[in-house]
Amino acid sequence: FALFPHLSVIEHVAFGLRAARPDERRERALEMLGRVGMERFADAMPHTLSGGQQQRVALARALAPRPKVLLLDEPFSGLDARLRDRVRDDTLHVLQAEGIAVLMVTHDAEEAMFMADRMAILHRGVIAQAGPPAEIYLHPASPFVASFLGEVNRLPGQVRLGMVATPFGPVPAMGRAEGERVEVLIRPEAIRLLPVAEGEACHARARVEAARLLGRTSMVHLSVQDGGAEVHVHARIPGEYLPARDAVVAVALDPTRAYVFAESEAA
Repeated sequence: FALFPHLSVIEHVAFGLRAARPDERRERALEMLGRVGMERFADAMPHTLSGGQQQRVALARALAPRPKVLLLDEPFSGLDARLRDRVRDDTLHVLQAEGIAVLMVTHDAEEAMFMADRMAILHRGVIAQAGPPAEIYLHPASPFVASFLGEVNRLPGQVRLGMVATPFGPVPAMGRAEGERVEVLIRPEAIRLLPVAEGEACHARARVEAARLLGRTSMVHLSVQDGGAEVHVHARIPGEYLPARDAVVAVALDPTRAYVFAESEAA
């Protein structure tokens, strides 16, 4: 976090305010420490702080001179998962309150979607897609973008009468040529599970290989038949529905979370 070992916390935050009077520097430094919840550590030295506290001090120091643009380069990568979530949330609120334009670089897709008003995904040195996070997640421009923003199930197929057959039913293939070989990318949350007794006759059937509770959601590993072959897919469902191993369930698909790309794009 590049904190100077010989300066106290408040001296760090006042470091970039040399043009102001001493009383103004202290007032602004204390204000920014208050914004990041570190005012009671004003006289502490860096080595006495935790990683999350050091991160907050570094943020306050960067914001104190009221920059027009702030660059954050992997700002939360050195923190453990729980602390990272809290510091990230606090940082977002501080940046919004200060009204500063921010350019942030991260390899964490969830972090980018959480922090950004507008996001750009780089692939091999060029921008693969840019726009609001929701737009990119719901309408990815390429297989790379779709898979970068979250797990996907990949199924090969071929366009017939504007559709691609999948084990879960047909998926629209807008803009694809008749007979074209394609790959269908399906997000795990697009696969909905029902007990066989509740599933309609048109629903596909799948065998449960494993089911794990992941907190707010459950991940279910399924085996489905696709043209005589057995295909392994993942379904992410809300709540704690954990079907038993080898149970047979009915499977329905939300086609708005299924994306069709040319086979050559997926290579």
